Amino acid sequence: MTNARPTTSHRRRHVARKPLAAGLGAVGVLAGAWYATATPTTTTTAAAPQLPAVTNTTVNLAAKFPYLSAGYNNTREWTRTATAVAPNGTLRVAWPASDGVHVTPLTAAGRRSGADTVVKGAKEVGGLVAHNDGFALLTRVPDTNKWKETAAALIRYKNGTQAFRTKLTGTASHDTAPLLDGQLTWNGTKYGTYFVVHGAGGFADGHFGDKLSYVSAKGAKLTGGWSWGCSHNEGIALHAETTGAFTSLCFDDWRSGLFVSTGIGAPDNAPAVQREQCWAGYCGGTFAGRTGDLVKSSTGRYATAFASRGAASAAKNPDDASGRGWTVKPKTSTHQVAVAFLKNRNTPAGKPVYLTSAAGTENVDVHIAPYGKDRLLVSWESLRNAKCSSGTCTGTFTGTHLRLIDWNGALKTPDKVVQARITGDVATLKDGSLTWAYAPVTPSYASALTGASPTTTTLKVARLKP
Repeated sequence: MTNARPTTSHRRRHVARKPLAAGLGAVGVLAGAWYATATPTTTTTAAAPQLPAVTNTTVNLAAKFPYLSAGYNNTREWTRTATAVAPNGTLRVAWPASDGVHVTPLTAAGRRSGADTVVKGAKEVGGLVAHNDGFALLTRVPDTNKWKETAAALIRYKNGTQAFRTKLTGTASHDTAPLLDGQLTWNGTKYGTYFVVHGAGGFADGHFGDKLSYVSAKGAKLTGGWSWGCSHNEGIALHAETTGAFTSLCFDDWRSGLFVSTGIGAPDNAPAVQREQCWAGYCGGTFAGRTGDLVKSSTGRYATAFASRGAASAAKNPDDASGRGWTVKPKTSTHQVAVAFLKNRNTPAGKPVYLTSAAGTENVDVHIAPYGKDRLLVSWESLRNAKCSSGTCTGTFTGTHLRLIDWNGALKTPDKVVQARITGDVATLKDGSLTWAYAPVTPSYASALTGASPTTTTLKVARLKP
């Protein structure tokens, strides 16, 4: 596993980013500030196949949902919503409020089917799995530790009643979870939980890394995973496997890039998917809430999408005596949309494919999902006239883009600009349709978020049929 390095050699700290819980109960003093005046239009090409229209249903909420979070440099980010489909086709949507994390039950058509389950004390949506009789939620809960920070926890509800609440950090393991940026997956037998940790004693005291823990269907901690891996982790991706280690990726700021961490944490020989300058805020955003995801094909290949500035050069840092540090000079000042492929759970396949290239346009909130039998849906939000500082950019929002590509990255449809934002996890229904929940507002990235988040009392549930 990656050893913790001395505090003096840290180039960034997670304290630069406000925890998701901040301001959840505050009044929306910025209400209306995240609305743009321009109405997105749809790009069409007569000779090319087109994506179908995105349909929406409206769900009224039982509490106010603060739909913005302050990222690095207080950049405006969507507060993550997680949408998951149960084996019987019903849906669950998780979203945070001042009284805890709400999990809203929906029919397969995306309409409310009952009252919310409110997970009291929960502070963040770190991942959601829907079951026929309820759900499992990766979140943060109150804890007692030297940093006075929250603990990571996996919480399972059955038929409206809590079945177990398993803490995944604590005094015995010398770690806390002040924020998760997590992923939760389920293979039918066990859960995989992957999240950021803060060392609270032991060799990693005061440092930030990541942790992968497996949990049984009854809430027992299982063997496997690791206690300290990618450090610092700027982005987490996880895909459940029937057998063996779950496939995982991480953005590492010290080794500078996106790496395959499957089964090995992130030791110094982890395969590199892409070298990136990954200091705090410089990477394109955290999986799965704000960039990318990890999708598997029927043939065993994988694809992930992320916001990338590329690498004009990459070399080991001669000033780092450990030999682990890298120095990367970015190729572009703005983030472009990249898609990378893996041959299998351990092996990257060639260089990433870039879907955008406009130098003055920043691209954020990148997502990828399977679409039909052999295609991928990639989405992102674009900001023209971008002005960038310390790895983050402001600009004029110009739309949410959807594009279909194949498993080689080739264009299958032209971009479609839509009003259905993608603000977190996307679920795949039995018929191959994609569905997700989002706050029905049009964003503005013209300035930083310096006050409390505006709120909404409705969500839209979008559906895109293949």
